[in-house]
Amino acid sequence: MSLSASCEMGPQKRTLSSLLAGRVVKRPKQEDARRLQEAALQLLEQQLDLRGLLREVGNRDPGNIFSTQNVEQKQAGSEGATAATAGSLLASELRRRASQLGVPTAGLSVKMTLERLMEIAGSEEEDQNRGLLSSSKRVQLCLLLESSRELLSQGALCPKLLWQEYRRDQRLPHLEVVYHLHAYNILTLKYIIESRRTCTHRSVSPLSDQEARLWLVSGMKSLCGWTPPQRDEETKRVQQEVLSTVVGVLVGSGFELSQEPAAADRRASLLCCSVLDDMLFWLLDTVEKSAAVGAELWIEIFDASLCAVSASGETVQRFFTHSLTQTLTYKPRLTVSDAIALQNEWTFAKANRLLTSLFRKLAVVFSVEQLLCHLQRVLETHEVNWKHVLCFLSTLLVYNPCAQLSLRELLSRLLSSAFEGYDLENMITAFLLARQGALEGPAIFPSYSNWFKMSFGGGSGYHASSKKSLVFLLKFLSDLVPFEPSQYLKVHILQPPYVRVKHRSLLMEYISLAKTRLADLKESVEDMGLYEDVSGAGGASLQPQCQAAQDVEKAVSLFESTGRISATVMEASIFRRPYFLAWFLSALLTPRTLPVKADARMSFIEALKKADKIPAAQYSSYVESCQKQRQQNGGAVCLDTNDEPLEVLKIQLQEFTELLVEGNDGELSAQLSRISHTLSAIFPGRPDEPIGRTVIELHTSGPPSPELHVKAVNMILRNFCQCVLDASRANPPNKQSPWASRFVSALLGNTQLLSGLIHGLWDLFHNQAALLSAAHLLGLAAFVVHLHACMSHGPLVRLVPPTLPEPVGVGEALSSALVCSTHANMLFCVRLCVAAVCYGICRGDSLPQQQQQDYILNSLYKKLLYLIPRLSPEARRTPITAGGPIGDHQEESPPGLWISATDANGTWRKTAWHLWRHPAFRQLENTPQYQLSFSEWLAVELRVQRSEDALSDPERQEYQQWACWELYLSRPEEQGGCGGDTRILCSHLLSAIMDQQLSNQNLEKLDHRGSETGTCLPDILSRLQEFVYDMEVTHLSGSSRPSSSDFLLELLCQRCSSSAPPSISGELSQQHTLNAWNRVLLALPAVLLVKVKSEGGRPTLECDTLIEHVNQHQRKACSPAGLLSCHLTLHLLRGVVGASARCGRPGEEVNKAWSQISLRCPLLLVSTAHWWERVSPVLSSLWRRLCDGEPLPEQLQLLADCQNWACSLEKGLPSAPVPTAGALLLAASLHRAWGGRGHDDQGFTAALNVLQPERSTQHRQVLVFLLFLCVQDHLTSLLYPQERSRQGAAELCSNLLLALVDSADWLLVFQSNERGVYQPIAMVTSDEWTRLMPWAFYSLLLQQSAELLQRAALCPGFLGTAVLCYVGLLQLRLEGRVPPPTAEPHQMEPSRILSRAKQFLLRAIPQTPPTALSSSRLRRLESQCADLDPEVAAALSMHLDPHSLSPEMDFL
Repeated sequence: MSLSASCEMGPQKRTLSSLLAGRVVKRPKQEDARRLQEAALQLLEQQLDLRGLLREVGNRDPGNIFSTQNVEQKQAGSEGATAATAGSLLASELRRRASQLGVPTAGLSVKMTLERLMEIAGSEEEDQNRGLLSSSKRVQLCLLLESSRELLSQGALCPKLLWQEYRRDQRLPHLEVVYHLHAYNILTLKYIIESRRTCTHRSVSPLSDQEARLWLVSGMKSLCGWTPPQRDEETKRVQQEVLSTVVGVLVGSGFELSQEPAAADRRASLLCCSVLDDMLFWLLDTVEKSAAVGAELWIEIFDASLCAVSASGETVQRFFTHSLTQTLTYKPRLTVSDAIALQNEWTFAKANRLLTSLFRKLAVVFSVEQLLCHLQRVLETHEVNWKHVLCFLSTLLVYNPCAQLSLRELLSRLLSSAFEGYDLENMITAFLLARQGALEGPAIFPSYSNWFKMSFGGGSGYHASSKKSLVFLLKFLSDLVPFEPSQYLKVHILQPPYVRVKHRSLLMEYISLAKTRLADLKESVEDMGLYEDVSGAGGASLQPQCQAAQDVEKAVSLFESTGRISATVMEASIFRRPYFLAWFLSALLTPRTLPVKADARMSFIEALKKADKIPAAQYSSYVESCQKQRQQNGGAVCLDTNDEPLEVLKIQLQEFTELLVEGNDGELSAQLSRISHTLSAIFPGRPDEPIGRTVIELHTSGPPSPELHVKAVNMILRNFCQCVLDASRANPPNKQSPWASRFVSALLGNTQLLSGLIHGLWDLFHNQAALLSAAHLLGLAAFVVHLHACMSHGPLVRLVPPTLPEPVGVGEALSSALVCSTHANMLFCVRLCVAAVCYGICRGDSLPQQQQQDYILNSLYKKLLYLIPRLSPEARRTPITAGGPIGDHQEESPPGLWISATDANGTWRKTAWHLWRHPAFRQLENTPQYQLSFSEWLAVELRVQRSEDALSDPERQEYQQWACWELYLSRPEEQGGCGGDTRILCSHLLSAIMDQQLSNQNLEKLDHRGSETGTCLPDILSRLQEFVYDMEVTHLSGSSRPSSSDFLLELLCQRCSSSAPPSISGELSQQHTLNAWNRVLLALPAVLLVKVKSEGGRPTLECDTLIEHVNQHQRKACSPAGLLSCHLTLHLLRGVVGASARCGRPGEEVNKAWSQISLRCPLLLVSTAHWWERVSPVLSSLWRRLCDGEPLPEQLQLLADCQNWACSLEKGLPSAPVPTAGALLLAASLHRAWGGRGHDDQGFTAALNVLQPERSTQHRQVLVFLLFLCVQDHLTSLLYPQERSRQGAAELCSNLLLALVDSADWLLVFQSNERGVYQPIAMVTSDEWTRLMPWAFYSLLLQQSAELLQRAALCPGFLGTAVLCYVGLLQLRLEGRVPPPTAEPHQMEPSRILSRAKQFLLRAIPQTPPTALSSSRLRRLESQCADLDPEVAAALSMHLDPHSLSPEMDFL
């Protein structure tokens, strides 16, 4: 009976420790001590079982008094004492029993330990489906091994004997048992491996290498494939420790170098290597079968930190090098031709994640250069698995951004070596590696087309040194043709290697072979795009129409950037004419609404037409279609709208966020590669990198993008915002990894995706600002910052409709969406800009200044310079100057600035105030591109809607005066200010006001909200008035600077002057400029428009500048023609009268000024007579105020007399004497009196009787001028039939013709030269209006009676005038400047006028005497008619020059 069994018979089960302790506590009497001791020893000798004793010693029973003391602080010491006491007791008992049995103590302890070990571990059959021991057995085993360690320390246990006894029955322990034996340093795994052949016991067979290999491999496979129970973290930890310990020992034994290894050591090393290789091959087989059971756990074992516990760093490197070599050379079944054909499927995004994870683990202890050098050695010395090699390269490129440069150097070495020794292996290696890098996209490695062009496209290429090198290259490319994917063949055809002219035939042989291969692949060579996607992405080829659209976009972009048609297009027009005509020109000549100003596409089309590359019929059809096209239809998207990619993208973005939170930078790069691959499916047709800068069109009010694209863009932006928040919780931007830059860079390789992102951001900023939260603003601001930083040399953006003069960068284009017209817009704009600039300053902290500026958009910075002082008056007290803001306190810490920007409880005002005073913010103001100029400030201020402004009217006035007087007036011009010059400030104000009015139409297209309420134009006009008055007062005080009148009119002259050739668009632009100027002019004091100068010490009026201004500019913008508006006429006259008050004799100065106007400014004279009824009371009142008591000046009184005289004639009153005025003034007065009346008016008949032309030359001149004015009315009625007030002008003209037909003077009205006394006619209307006089001539003439026409034909000079008017009529017809058709019954259609004019002229020529025209005049008329109408020219020659007839006809 055992001790434990005997104890169970008592009332309470007690252990040996309890019994011993109980005896200690009981303290027996002295006389009983000897007797009790003898009884106890007798009992132990009779009943003791060693296995039970070992179980009792190892038991940590809760009832043990040594471990259950009431005082907790004594527990650890009690347990240690108990273990030591129990071990000593157990060792003593083992020695005593061994001496009794006559056996060695070590043998007895081994037998006892082994029996207990087998009892705990159990048989293999029991646990064959279990990888690890249960928790209870693990505790028992640990207690047993702890006791065994005590026995070992006291020399009572032999590890060697223990292993021999364990192997006696050919047993092999579980790996966990081996791990614990190893961990307790009882029996190490290294000893087990090295002692497998040293066993000398005859009954124990040695452990062979094969057995050991199978035992370890099967154990590790079983352990890897076993899944612990859920939530059992302890078992998972033990599983990891068992594997890492075993691998650490195997690595240490297998790859540790020794000076002179013994044979046994070499055998052990080979065994360890074979075990690790077997596990690696098992892993690779699992990956190949796409199974993940156990593989992920084994990959985690490839951790340098885990392996380094049992092995040195150099040993770990040797192990990783060996494993990488084994992986790259595992099952090299694929040939080079297979690799060429299947390479597109071996990208990082498509590779098995387990394989890429393995490569990443193996590469972590090496530099990129070491890895590529090892890869080169493996390729040179082994047969490789090309799939593994290329996947390894992709993984290296994705996880290591610096690998691109190293790979380029490797490719250069390979190509150099290949051409030096004409080595095909190096050649194919270089091509495969370059293509693999290109497959990962432009953010990872340059496209294959660019690499091929850089390597072989120039005269310095590797192949250009000799003909042999060229033949070697072309032979190599020809050998690849049967296996090449089509995209690489297209690269070689579109961008062939450089070949000298004498060797051109060699290249053409290869191109012919490549085209034949493309035909076999059923890909039409003729339909191949000029700039086709040849990046090697392996996607489906685009349809020809989609490819042609991309070709057109790129060709136009290149033309816009270089000003020349690209060589690719010119070559295609010759060598690829079918594609050029059928696809390229069809896509280019798509009908659309042509802009007024030629854009890049129009200019490109014109350049092709001049080069004779567009057939005339096709061009004519295009022009006709454009005239009919009113709205451009959006093109179809060549995209499948399946929603499945969105789900994949959503999951990948979520995983990216999780990896960012975990801080796993390497996996972030890999995940971005997968995201980029998914996006290429949603946004297909990624074009190859363009030569030059692509232009993306941003349709601000166009049709929405496809729903799939909108969803993808929103998903990307939401995820980026979340990532910014998650990353910012841990670190400020300058302490974060470059994840954001990599994220944005991964999106830039796809132009279609980039366009979608720009459209999405524009829509959010411009239309959905109210829906964005603070978190959205922070994330979107960071996105825009990185987008700007990554695209400093990327595509430009053109807004459609064009609200900006030329394409701009992405940052500036998105900034234009941030309008500052209302209070709500300003708040959103300042919050977004504060977030963006704060982020940019923090992100660029500690970087060089140039790199810092990459993260700060100057357009957003300028908006803050505008908005912060406007919305925060305290900022005006600390303005930014060249030396920074003026203030005592300065913010210094970028992290502090970022904390303020991300503070949920903070306000934008607080953050903006911190930012305003930040040193980095101040320093930017010293950089020219970050300075907000006065003109830029004015442009933004003029767009503010007064009714929705954040400031009240007084506050706005105070702010504007601060900006003008304090901020910009004194600021140097090179910093965007005015340099203290009021004239410069006024010129900026005038230009801004005019620009704002001219651009109103475009601004309303961009922001329809701007047209609902008034802008700040009245406020800026008030500022202009203030400064103009200040400038005039300064001049009056004796300044030598030019007067304000000269300054204002010179400014307009500069705005209207243009060196461009005359055109309709130029005329319209000039008219818009003059109309805008006139609106500004009317807001300025009239007296400032007339200069007062001093002559002989007496002030006099000088009207030369004013007269020149009216003659040169105002006459071009009159509507109707030949007549200034009433407001402008009155304003100019008020200026003359008002300025005269500053002279000593006002009346005399007015008379002198008006005399000059009458002679030199007929337009102002006619306009004054026309509006006299309205301007007279104002001028009279003004004169009385200025010169109280003085009579009205004579010239003004003469105007009144002319008006009274004309009115008396109009009313049929007795005729008063004709005033002593000029003929033009009298005619203008009569025209005003009879305007619109018909020929039956008795007063008009009476007036004609009074002004009979034969009576007086003055009468004739008055009637001729009156005829001119009436012809102007008639021409207006032809061009604008809706003008009913001028419908009677034709009748007045007929009556005047009847009175003047016998005089040649009336013909001078229709001549553009030789007018003599009637020269003022040319100064009344514009030159363009004068060119339309031939229509008026024939329109009037053809309505007259035959008698009148016969009389007119006899008039001297009539035929010359008629021929010239007919020639002018033909030229107008050719230019398309004809009056519109009219529904009026008394007016002829323009086409009938032309035909009847010719008939009339052909009839009039025979009736004209030959002597009517001089010989030189006749020759000029003939030459002018010869090209336009040869029939009329022949008639002139035949009937008026009989000497031109042939001799035969003269004889006849």
